[in-house]
Amino acid sequence: MLPVPDFLTIGHVSKDLRPDGTYTLGGTVTYAALTAQHLGLATGVITCADPNMCIELPSHLPGIALHIRPSSVTTTFINQYTEGVRIQYLCARADTFEARDVPEAWRNTPIVLLGPLAQELPTDFASLFPRRPDALIAASPQGWLRQWDADGRIWPTAWHDAPKVLSSLDVLILSYEDILSSNGNSREEADALFSEWSTMVPILVATEGRYGATLFHEGQTKQFPAYEAEEVDPTGAGDVFAAAFLIHLSKNGDPELAVEYANCVASFSVQQEGTKGIPSLSMINRAFRSQSRKE
Repeated sequence: MLPVPDFLTIGHVSKDLRPDGTYTLGGTVTYAALTAQHLGLATGVITCADPNMCIELPSHLPGIALHIRPSSVTTTFINQYTEGVRIQYLCARADTFEARDVPEAWRNTPIVLLGPLAQELPTDFASLFPRRPDALIAASPQGWLRQWDADGRIWPTAWHDAPKVLSSLDVLILSYEDILSSNGNSREEADALFSEWSTMVPILVATEGRYGATLFHEGQTKQFPAYEAEEVDPTGAGDVFAAAFLIHLSKNGDPELAVEYANCVASFSVQQEGTKGIPSLSMINRAFRSQSRKE
């Protein structure tokens, strides 16, 4: 029987292509799993990738328990940033997940983060995990908010199945970027949608890069500024934030402190390329204590 991890994340790993044809390993599961591991948790990943990636992935994610279904391809993206705005192309997509891809023992993991990239998780996937007082079932839904054209250009799409998914979650974590482009860049419309969704899920957090994050909880809305950071590569910062938020919330039960903590952790991740910026626990503790003293 597979040991039950402390933290489980599910979704496609991705190849994020560089201009020279090489790639960095990406995907919510990659950034979230490494963050959880750095924070001291036994971590598991369920993913789908091509045979070569199945062989290589343990070296990319050492010490993390992997449950991989082979696919003909690995999900592959090209990410282009202009003044912090990402233009993204989907070059290849791995297979869609099925319920049988989740080991029975892992359905009792204390912290679960669903991290779809390209509509690969069925909307009823969250219901595979029983709601319990000592568990957090969460999603970062960017992959449910995407569609793509014949050229692979990613475009926003409405999340029609949101009510069905949210009824199975404890926490939803997403970015304003995921919503603004599908709402005419209207902050008011995005906030209205978040407020609506927050009535369907106990905790909703909307991240906004260098501008911090907004917590929607128990009918109240509160904004939290980001930590100062010199941005080099923002890819994955939202996924790092999500993992840090869930772990701190699980340990302390205070969503406001969890947002502050996650902002701190995410601030490190943007300062280096790819996963290199994910900080150690000691780095986080020093920065978080220092910020707390300033306040």
